Amino acid sequence: MGLSDNLKGVILAVASSAFIGSSFILKKKGLKRGGASGIRAGVGGYTYLLEPLWWAGMITMIMGEIANFVAYIYAPAVLVTPLGALSIIVSAWLAHFLLNERIQKMGIVGCVSCIVGSVVIVIHAPQEHTPSSVQDIWTLATQPAFLVYVVATLSAVLALVLHFEPHYGQTNILVYLGICSLMGSLTVVSIKAIGIAIKLTLDGMSQIAYPQTWFFLTVAVICVITQLIYLNKALDTFNATLVSPVYYVMFTTLTIIASVIMFKDWSGQNAGSIASEICGFITVLSGTIILHVTREQEPPPPPVGTCRTHHPPPPFWQGKGALTLFINGDSLKSPEEEHLITHHRLDEYYEP
Repeated sequence: MGLSDNLKGVILAVASSAFIGSSFILKKKGLKRGGASGIRAGVGGYTYLLEPLWWAGMITMIMGEIANFVAYIYAPAVLVTPLGALSIIVSAWLAHFLLNERIQKMGIVGCVSCIVGSVVIVIHAPQEHTPSSVQDIWTLATQPAFLVYVVATLSAVLALVLHFEPHYGQTNILVYLGICSLMGSLTVVSIKAIGIAIKLTLDGMSQIAYPQTWFFLTVAVICVITQLIYLNKALDTFNATLVSPVYYVMFTTLTIIASVIMFKDWSGQNAGSIASEICGFITVLSGTIILHVTREQEPPPPPVGTCRTHHPPPPFWQGKGALTLFINGDSLKSPEEEHLITHHRLDEYYEP
């Protein structure tokens, strides 16, 4: 007896989570090495592209995303997406052993809470109403409710990129991960459309000639590239043990909202099932808060151009002037740069 489509989707989703959870750690180590030898990714540097570990993490993430993509072909988004919680466990434990980002005892409780909440969501997930063609998906994508969601999502992304990132990107994890998650919700619905098109094509009903297929493919590529850019920034700036669960919660929540609006997943469900799914979300959010509160603090990196050492003047009884040096970045300014190096004479500090 062959495996059911849902079971195939679950197996692929679990494998995807293992790959993606591992990729967080590999990329984090690559980003750290790249930042040590050049400009950090968090402030616009690309030195990490020369690091083999970062590329190993990238390949691992691609493998995970491919498995995740195929999982969406066989199972509904409300079943596949919550299983991403497993990546939290993988990345948290690998970070504990490989990055010395310690997991506290309550952090373990937080991880378990994330898993329990995801299981509740999966158990009460509605049956998917699979469209029979890309044209049917296009009809769903152009319904007023989903168009409102798309406009709101893109507006929020623009606000985060243009206003919040310059001011709060280095201090608030929600900025980078908000961009990733918002774009990720559009990625999933586009990937779902592409997956259905591939499945129908393999079944003998070609969807290649439809322009909607290529539109969904273009949207998916743009969204994935945007996600990768800002995920790199988040990993380079914040603790990996925190990035993984927060990204999971935001991405899963927004993805399921998008799927519910576009594919009408809750249509026909009773109030009890919907309430159980909401409780599952609350459980996952609670686990994430526990992880955030109990995480080991990581000192924030110094902003570019502001790292400096200041040697104060000696007391007057030493009989010598004081030399104040400012170090900017990695280079010591030369004596000719009079606006950065100042020689303080003795009589400036002592008046007889």
